[in-house]
Amino acid sequence: MAFDFKKEFKSLYGVKRKPTLVDVPPATYLAVAGTGNPNEENGAYAEALSLLYGLSYTIKMSKMGEWQPEGYFDYTVPPLEGLWWAGEGAFNGAQIADKDALSWVSLIRQPDFVTPDVFEWASEVAAKKKPQLVDGLNAGKAHLVRFVEGLCAQITHVGPYDDEPATIAQLSDFISSEGLREDISEGGESPVGHSATDVFDGEEVLKALNTSDGVPVVRLHHEIYLGDPRKTAPEKLKTIIRHPVAAC
Repeated sequence: MAFDFKKEFKSLYGVKRKPTLVDVPPATYLAVAGTGNPNEENGAYAEALSLLYGLSYTIKMSKMGEWQPEGYFDYTVPPLEGLWWAGEGAFNGAQIADKDALSWVSLIRQPDFVTPDVFEWASEVAAKKKPQLVDGLNAGKAHLVRFVEGLCAQITHVGPYDDEPATIAQLSDFISSEGLREDISEGGESPVGHSATDVFDGEEVLKALNTSDGVPVVRLHHEIYLGDPRKTAPEKLKTIIRHPVAAC
């Protein structure tokens, strides 16, 4: 039976609608950074997802080829994740007011056997088999990063993405009740009360994230998508929302 990250790491993926604290351990991800409206047809976000899924399934399906990474085991590709930030004024307190002002790092977790050498192999294979990915791969848009997210508070939001601020407010109240504070990096404005006063770009965020077994200096609003918006009614979508926290 294929290894299922969601079943094996229930504290990370089996999150309830009641806020909880979690200490997130080291993990390896394929990552693509970008800016702009995630709903834009054929936009940067759509390209990022194509790269992430193309590479993820190239690695997973190496079991069918003549070569597999050392330590390979069969597994289910984990869910899509995203780190998000935006310029000041992107949120009006109730919803995202300007989606064009969003910046993001899209992520798909990988098994620990996915090393930089495996990533390079997968990029070469994907470029040969998936012509639509060649430009993005040649431009170096996909990266392999590994980091420790550390102490966080998390909650599952059920419903449309645009309705997340109410759930985030609930999460923020819980964080305060635990005597903690949200540790979102300056410049990583979140939908509740965090003003962006600095600017950083996606490539810099990727560099900051790639700390191996350390907690990066850049910590951001994090979403994990348990539903496919192409197949699931908006009111039934499930999204884990995770915010990094620290002592006051």
